[in-house]
Amino acid sequence: MKQKALSLLLALAMMLSLAACTQTTPSASPSAPGSPEPSVSQTPSAQPSDEPSEEGAAGTVAFTDSCGRTVELPAQIDRIAPSGPMAQIVLFALCPDKFVGLASEWDPGAEQFIDAKYYNLPALGQLYGSSAGELNLETLAAANPQVIIDIGQPKDSIVEDMDAITEQLGIPAVHIDADTATMGDTYRKLGELLGMEEEAAVIADYCDEIYGETVSLMETIGGGKANILYCLGDQGLNVIAQNSYHAEVIDLMTNNLAVVDAPSSKGTGNEVDMEQLLLWNPDIIIFAPDSYYDQVADDPVWQDLTAIQNGDYYEVPFGPYNWMGFPPSVNRYLGMLWMGALLYPDQIDYDLYTEVARYYDIFYHCDLTQEQFDALTANSIGKLAG
Repeated sequence: MKQKALSLLLALAMMLSLAACTQTTPSASPSAPGSPEPSVSQTPSAQPSDEPSEEGAAGTVAFTDSCGRTVELPAQIDRIAPSGPMAQIVLFALCPDKFVGLASEWDPGAEQFIDAKYYNLPALGQLYGSSAGELNLETLAAANPQVIIDIGQPKDSIVEDMDAITEQLGIPAVHIDADTATMGDTYRKLGELLGMEEEAAVIADYCDEIYGETVSLMETIGGGKANILYCLGDQGLNVIAQNSYHAEVIDLMTNNLAVVDAPSSKGTGNEVDMEQLLLWNPDIIIFAPDSYYDQVADDPVWQDLTAIQNGDYYEVPFGPYNWMGFPPSVNRYLGMLWMGALLYPDQIDYDLYTEVARYYDIFYHCDLTQEQFDALTANSIGKLAG
């Protein structure tokens, strides 16, 4: 059904685009499980960019993506478009100056961390997403990328999706596999794609380092993992369930008590009730940003929970993204560092501010100040210090 829906959408977009312009542009699919059906928007007045193409002068090269597809690409790639939020986060660390636009606009709070020339890039939308984030072919065509890059876990239909987009729009679309354990390999593949092997190797080594050290930490902790729940939603009554896609770091670093029959792959988690929270009765509760953290101390319904009684509840830092991996991308490495310092302070050998500042330099090209760090961690590490 997904392939049929994608084909119908692409056929409709082609008819509209042929009535409007002679050059169009592709997109790729973010690859997290549970993504909505693909959505495409086309206004019948799209015009191609007047910027000259460099393909003829620079020649082309054959690139094999993670799906095994061999794609002809410009030998020199200077203009790229990310397919969705995950690709945007991954690529921003490596090549922000190659972006012709954003898959999703930055959160207003990101402005203090992101250079204005990147913060103000046009929003191109994403192929898979809600109607508010749908791919806008007119805007994408005007931005004139040389390639659209999809990053993440591949859908069953990824080959057909990438081929259909490339055929319809005339611009290559490639997919690169990625998950937390193999993100280093993802960056090495991107370095090959973009001719940035040395730059990519630095980021790849960082990803391997943080993941490897986290795995080693948890081997040391052994059976002494903290018993926690990750709560989200306006009332705090949604949980990220054990073995769900978004629980990767939580399951790695804690005893995630949220065991349900059908773990949701969506970022909104599984809805539960207070009775279930009381049955789980975690020692520690971690609240998502903008969830129920600020209200829980004054809500008598929550006072029977051990974590609330003892003050052992915290809020995930946010800026420019949720540190725990929403969307699930390289920001998960921040979550690993943060949870190590929060839950196992006697077992770690790093200073959290130093490590977070290092991350912000690599992935956001930002010099994080102590003041900014303190604000980000005020409801977690700062709470412990206070």
